[in-house]
Amino acid sequence: MPTVTLNKAVFEKLVGKKLPIDKLKDRISMLGTDLGRIDEKEIEVEIFPNRPDMLSEQGFARAFSSFIGAKTGLRKYDIKKSGYKLLVEKSLPKEWPYALACVVKGIKFDDEKIREVIQIQEKLGTTLLRKRKKGGLGLYPLEKIEFPVRFVGMEPDEINFRPLEYPSVITGRQILSKHPTGREYAHICQDWRKFPVFVDSKETIMSMPPIINSHTVGKIDETTRDVFLEITGNDMYVLQHAFNIMATSLADMGGQIYSIDCIQQDGSKLSVPNLAPREMKIDISYANKLLGTEFTEKEIKKYLERMGYGYKNKKVYVPCYRVDVLHQIDLVEDIAIAYGYENFNGKLPDFFTVGEEAPFEVFKNKISNILVGLGLLECFTYHLSNKKIQCEKANCSIDLIEVRDTKTEDNCLRAWLIPCLLKVLMENKHNEYPQNIFDIGTIFKRGNSETGIVENDRLAVLLCNEKSDYTKIRQVLDYLFAQLDLKYKVEEADHGAFIGGRVGRIMSDNAKVGYIGEISPEVLSNFALELPVAALELNLTELFETMNKNVRIFHPVSDW
Repeated sequence: MPTVTLNKAVFEKLVGKKLPIDKLKDRISMLGTDLGRIDEKEIEVEIFPNRPDMLSEQGFARAFSSFIGAKTGLRKYDIKKSGYKLLVEKSLPKEWPYALACVVKGIKFDDEKIREVIQIQEKLGTTLLRKRKKGGLGLYPLEKIEFPVRFVGMEPDEINFRPLEYPSVITGRQILSKHPTGREYAHICQDWRKFPVFVDSKETIMSMPPIINSHTVGKIDETTRDVFLEITGNDMYVLQHAFNIMATSLADMGGQIYSIDCIQQDGSKLSVPNLAPREMKIDISYANKLLGTEFTEKEIKKYLERMGYGYKNKKVYVPCYRVDVLHQIDLVEDIAIAYGYENFNGKLPDFFTVGEEAPFEVFKNKISNILVGLGLLECFTYHLSNKKIQCEKANCSIDLIEVRDTKTEDNCLRAWLIPCLLKVLMENKHNEYPQNIFDIGTIFKRGNSETGIVENDRLAVLLCNEKSDYTKIRQVLDYLFAQLDLKYKVEEADHGAFIGGRVGRIMSDNAKVGYIGEISPEVLSNFALELPVAALELNLTELFETMNKNVRIFHPVSDW
């Protein structure tokens, strides 16, 4: 969990109420955060990943003041029009197509406020923006910028500016190798044909997102009063939420927000930011049933307002910065927090059962322990993928199951695991080798079932290093089956993802349970991998059923 260090004096001023130290410790913990330490000057807390809005003095104080009853209800933010425009042009790299921006005026920056801004910027970049892979935030002194501002794509070697805290002007490509921040985040954009940059009307390069600002026009100091705030990236849903969190934090510092018309690549115009709350319905009987309470609507309203919501006519108004509220169960959780978990009375159930771990889970854990013992690193990849990863890049054709109304490009359920792990290798080329990894997870295919979808658990193992070949991956398979006390054989086979003649079908008890082989150069190129990869994939569901046809095994109590 991310840890933030808060200035205690600033925090208490924003809360509007000073609590005794013991009471402060108790209430911070009951809000749902893990208190690290507290002294006369600082408060150190761990924030749960689902609450990035609390990663600053302003956000944490906003939530805390509502929780203790000092400033309850929905916070409203006034937005004025600036008349400025941001032009998002089609020359941008396809990997980084979106940008949002606004202006915030009237902030009296000093060393403390600059520290607060840097902290929330870094924490949002690490958490919600996934170490800048989904987006990057930037702030600039407004007086140094001439509008309209353009967000454009340029050839890396044609980009020339002095990056933040660097002694000289260098190119975009050189920034990735010479600047400390450039080296840290180079893996995000080093393979792009063009790099994104902000340029003002005087053709001054303001920054190269998501890497670094210009030292000339992108550095905030104690003389700054008005700022230009921007966010760029590849996931508009995430960008809007991160942007709202940053904008409202600046407003809570004393700033006035001014909107900017952001003209996107498709010609659509967004007046940014949009800080209007979202409406959600809540079923009071549903909340009481889950909590075991008999709260009236008036009490529900009181508890919701203590968590920063608005409430009217059975409608809940969710603040624009609350990214974690997706379902009314999230509202129920906040009602419980506001009421106080310490106020719930425990109750013993009127029946008792003896539980045990499912045999199949024991089987999977056994396999995981075997592979970890071989020095492999376990990964956990997502169920959602897309046709490009699952089929096109992997050089195969599969009838994938599509998911409606997804918020990202991953709009299909995965049908096999190897492409997911190849993507992991692609995203970790900047880390040292060897990279020997495995994943145990569920895949989804069309089949004979009530839903028309059949789920199976699979194991995928990938060996990526200079000496990866069929022999190495076969040794892993031999050891695994020996430890499971199983026999198998490999038959000749063809598969588009593997090199012909170096791929085989894994058979166990006459059942086809997987593939093994060396990944083809074409597929390696598609995933931008430079080292050889040997892989295997096993259908663990099928293998487990085969093992249990004639004899009971892997009973969690008697066998372990």
